[in-house]
Amino acid sequence: MTEAVTPELEAEPAAAATLFGDRVELARSFTNELARRGEELGLIGPLELPRLWTRHILNSALLAPLLEARGRVADVGSGAGLPGLVLAIARPDVHFTLIEPMERRVDWLTSEIERLGLDNVTVVRARAEDVADEITVDQVTARAVSALSKLIPLTVPLVRSGGQLVLMKGARVDDEVEKARKVILRKRLSDVEVLELGDGVVEETTRVFRATVD
Repeated sequence: MTEAVTPELEAEPAAAATLFGDRVELARSFTNELARRGEELGLIGPLELPRLWTRHILNSALLAPLLEARGRVADVGSGAGLPGLVLAIARPDVHFTLIEPMERRVDWLTSEIERLGLDNVTVVRARAEDVADEITVDQVTARAVSALSKLIPLTVPLVRSGGQLVLMKGARVDDEVEKARKVILRKRLSDVEVLELGDGVVEETTRVFRATVD
């Protein structure tokens, strides 16, 4: 009987130092802890270790330059901390509110914030629609939460007038935008665009839906 081979954590890509700068040690510590406990806690799948840096950590960090200096950002459905906790490491000048409904994920996020000594992050155990009257931010991020037609109505109420949605999407983002046209008009979004980030920096580029909330 052949024993199952445990996947090894992907070696840290050179781009990590570029994206995190003097914060790379914190990013490294978070990545190692996610690799160690992620599957056990149901945060990542068993096959993610060989691409954890490339597909998840660096993928999330690419959003960092899009965030307003000294701004307030809400990350909806933070889960393992992707992208919210990664961005909090990369951008210590920005305050992040991580919105996550599942208790065990909230516990993980809280423990990592304390372990890493991050002072620019707050965790809220809730669904986005339940805290729209309590939270107002400059920008909202989300990753792998739902299609734009559903995600836009969840995130717009959190954003101040003139603020932005900065939502990570997959390769079919253009199809999602087309299907969300009515929602985009109804929510009065402007400056709608799809950005491709990371070309020449990482192997897998990241697509982002960005729009202004009027």
